[in-house]
Amino acid sequence: MADKQFTMGVLGLGEGRSILSAALNSPYWKVGNICDLNEALCKERLEEFGLTRYTTSYEEMLADPSIDVIGIYTPDQLHAQHIKMALEAGKNVLCTKPLMVSLDEANALLECQKRTGGIVFVGQSSRYFEPALRQRADYEEGRIGNLIAMEAHYISDSRWFLERDWSRRPGFSWMYNFMIHAVDLAAWYLPDVTEVYGVGAVSENTKAYGLSVPDTLRFIFKEESTGRFATVGGAYASPALGSAIEQSISCTLRGDKGASRAGYPKLKYEHHFDHNGHHVETFDDRHDYFFRFEGESHHAGEYQNYIEQMAQDMLAGRTPKPDLKEAIHTLAIMEAMERSMETGKPIRVDDILKERGISL
Repeated sequence: MADKQFTMGVLGLGEGRSILSAALNSPYWKVGNICDLNEALCKERLEEFGLTRYTTSYEEMLADPSIDVIGIYTPDQLHAQHIKMALEAGKNVLCTKPLMVSLDEANALLECQKRTGGIVFVGQSSRYFEPALRQRADYEEGRIGNLIAMEAHYISDSRWFLERDWSRRPGFSWMYNFMIHAVDLAAWYLPDVTEVYGVGAVSENTKAYGLSVPDTLRFIFKEESTGRFATVGGAYASPALGSAIEQSISCTLRGDKGASRAGYPKLKYEHHFDHNGHHVETFDDRHDYFFRFEGESHHAGEYQNYIEQMAQDMLAGRTPKPDLKEAIHTLAIMEAMERSMETGKPIRVDDILKERGISL
């Protein structure tokens, strides 16, 4: 048992299934209450996890003084509203990615956090898969030397997603629902991205659903202060080669003393450092920790890793990252990506922030 446990209230019990498993299996956390508008789903989660409390009223959960942190796993377009309500109630916040689907409410969230003093931590799960953690540790230890460039992608045959009614509502974007994983990995290693350029194509598969949303995308990110760059790609509405050939999520780092590659869903990490040549590390013994439910549809181990990092940071007086400002900068990168596709020109991230009147 940790010296201190935090109590979490979980809002949204679809994706919230993974965070419930994570919290109940972590020495740092306990579940105080769960909430969803779907009462049948609340009862299903009670039975599944042996819980005793639920509510269909978010306001009721926010009024509970025993809850320290609200875990928000609701539809993306509701995140900003639910974050503000939690902060106003004096709660700290854990929110699944993306923070929001646009920058429209960025200033309101920044003002609310400043006024209330609450923590907002964004659960970017791809950072917390075992190979990604090992890759990051090697990077921070300097094993690849000076980073020159990196490549990230998220590729998935997700045509099934188009069958969901809400995917055909205004505002649906493959970028915000899927590609943000790859964008976040690029922003993690290049935190000062200044300019983006890219192209996107709409496949006939997406057009068949009456949508004109790009589903195959490629971008270059540039960090002027260091000269480093990233290539970021995604493809979502066409056949994929499969994870045995190309992992769904991949992050490759290239430095002057080595290179490394981590991905998902394979528990495999490849690296070549000057001093010890090429190696492949596998973590198959961790499979059941990361993938706890049917097939590999939920990756609760990543969630447990990030809430434990959040707890450790809060106990040490550190700000858990990515925080609100970092998440807003990532959204500014994504808005620049959209504008670059529309105009065919490179777009500066600072120009997006200035136009929006956002100061980070």
